[in-house]
Amino acid sequence: MNTLKAEKRTMDTKAKRLRREGYVTGNVFGREMEGSLPVKIEKSAVEKLLKTSNKGSQIMLDVDGQSYDVLIKEIQFNPLKGQVDEIDFQALVSNEKVHSVAEIVLVNHDKLEAGVLQQHLEEISFKALPSALVDKVMVDVGDMKVGDVIKVKDLAIAQDKDVDLKTDLEAAVVSVAAVHVDPALEAEEEAAAEEEAK
Repeated sequence: MNTLKAEKRTMDTKAKRLRREGYVTGNVFGREMEGSLPVKIEKSAVEKLLKTSNKGSQIMLDVDGQSYDVLIKEIQFNPLKGQVDEIDFQALVSNEKVHSVAEIVLVNHDKLEAGVLQQHLEEISFKALPSALVDKVMVDVGDMKVGDVIKVKDLAIAQDKDVDLKTDLEAAVVSVAAVHVDPALEAEEEAAAEEEAK
């Protein structure tokens, strides 16, 4: 599990100033904590973490030497500056189910022989104990044919007794549609081919 180092921050220093100084601000909250714990994290450490972890990932957060088992709950990205401004963490309690999301990752799409792959869902919402948390759901689309649909209920996560899915089980995750060629375009291409043949 990834560990991220953070420092407690006082509210005297404004978040904007900390960001200018190269920090990402954040908060840690949880059932067994009084209020939330404001933290600051070095921007380089956050960038390194986000290469392998994302919203919904479980990590260890080291705040001034005290470790918290946390879930990355929210990431606020500043598109103008191309950087993360704020991250919120939920401190986990081993016997408490938490709400989280898992990113859907399609694999083997290069093996698809016909049709056009259409992804309908980007992430799945669920509740689970910390031990059952996942941040990615791999969906193998290599054997799909035109007309096939994979629904949420078909995924391995739907069979996991420790996970309560919040996303509709009947929702389509990915489907394969036939390739529709515009007849007018086809006629143009044929005419162009005939022209070249002359």
